[in-house]
Amino acid sequence: MNRRVKELKAYPMDRLVKAKEELRQKGIKIYDFGTGDPKEPTAPFIREALKRAVPEVSQYPTVKGKPELRRAISSWFFNRFGVELDPETEVIPSAGSKEAIFHFPLVFVDTDTPKTKVIFGTPGYPVYERGALFAGGEAVGVELKEEDGFLLRIDRLPRSLLKETAIVWINYPHNPTGAVAPLSYLEEVYGICREYGIILCSDECYTEIYFEEPPHSALEVGKEGIVVFHSLSKRSGLTGYRSGFVAGDREIVQTYLKYRSSFGVASPDFIQEAARVAWLDEEHVKERREIFKRKKEIFEDFFKKIGLKHLPVEATFYFWVRLPQGIDSEEYAFHLLKYGIVISPGQFFGRGGEGYFRIALVPTPSECLEAVEVWEKAHKEFMEKRS
Repeated sequence: MNRRVKELKAYPMDRLVKAKEELRQKGIKIYDFGTGDPKEPTAPFIREALKRAVPEVSQYPTVKGKPELRRAISSWFFNRFGVELDPETEVIPSAGSKEAIFHFPLVFVDTDTPKTKVIFGTPGYPVYERGALFAGGEAVGVELKEEDGFLLRIDRLPRSLLKETAIVWINYPHNPTGAVAPLSYLEEVYGICREYGIILCSDECYTEIYFEEPPHSALEVGKEGIVVFHSLSKRSGLTGYRSGFVAGDREIVQTYLKYRSSFGVASPDFIQEAARVAWLDEEHVKERREIFKRKKEIFEDFFKKIGLKHLPVEATFYFWVRLPQGIDSEEYAFHLLKYGIVISPGQFFGRGGEGYFRIALVPTPSECLEAVEVWEKAHKEFMEKRS
């Protein structure tokens, strides 16, 4: 068995899946704030587009994707970020963003050179590390600090490390903290990556779930050496459809396209048609933001009531909540599980997550209102036991 695979811990969310199954077997009602998979229905016009596109004869889709979808993505990107993308050479549809993020280092980490390091922030999405390790690279997790706004500060890293780095991953708006990066930060990171010949990969899956100013894309500061990863999972509620895209530097995108057929990754044409109509519509996205805003307000009031502090929620549908000093987030999470409340301990997201937990605003607004009543009792019991 691959040594690197054996050394990895189980994927964190797998533990939550197991715990939820045990709750179901006991007949306990579950309020699932663990995995980021919201319950809002997919917009009817998207479902209808998919149904109409299901063919009588099923055939392999192309890895390059349908030109109509690539044009829709390019149009959306220009309208949203003011950046022109050539749909023929600078965009590749993907089966969601997770697989594309995981596969990317397989193409761009050359283990026959000194540049084998992949830098990412921790706490963070586990796939950055796992993709690097499976590709034979060296994963370098840099701890993110609340005092830095959970921004990955590569300007503080040793020059010797940067010289050996092939890829830097950034993710803003950030999972799990919800932190948002200003344009000045993206410009700074881009400048450093260009200086050291590093590919800057920007995971931008949460740019469309925001409550104040729209977040920026890394492609607003340049195209050379930058690749961005987007998804319809959060924007349009298509988590189960598995549809996203990779875009940016023409040479990098075309090189990636050349080798993606080795992975056999391409969305079925009928899903691509559903994706096309989703990218061309903004109304359903606005409606989703309003729903998430209602949920956000419920939990802002709730956490204030029970005295737990959290990072301000400007974007994403996550709360990154700080526990009182000395309380272990796994201990707290497994106490809440007895009441059917599912949250993600900060440790699940790597170093720097200790002392925090994440909630994903997955249940409906009415379920959120139910959940906070149950949670308040569970929290009170937990704190009384510790006093």
